[in-house]
Amino acid sequence: MAEEMKKYLKQLLSKVDNLLCILITDRDGVPILKAVNEKCPELAMRPNFLTTFAMATDQSSKLGQGRNKTIICMYSSYQVIQMNKLPLILNFVATADCNTGHILSLEPLIEPLLGELRGAVIES
Repeated sequence: MAEEMKKYLKQLLSKVDNLLCILITDRDGVPILKAVNEKCPELAMRPNFLTTFAMATDQSSKLGQGRNKTIICMYSSYQVIQMNKLPLILNFVATADCNTGHILSLEPLIEPLLGELRGAVIES
């Protein structure tokens, strides 16, 4: 089943121009499932980078606006979009000129995978 999920993520990856990586991790940044383009920067896939989302989302929820759902970070060459799907985190890495709206539109397409993976993460 994991191979089918990877294949599906790779298909989604190819649908959005300049999207370099779709990575599903647990809250600690441990990769569970990923589809990666060869141009994706290695640093963006390291657990120590990925865990900053958990800290940032916890802090932003203290602003009184409710629970944070998505954080979008724009850098000079890349953008990183991270979605709170506890106990999972959905991470996207793309070039700076990638259409962010197209990336966000992938969320409902990935949601069925997350349902299956949530059960596996909660059980372990």
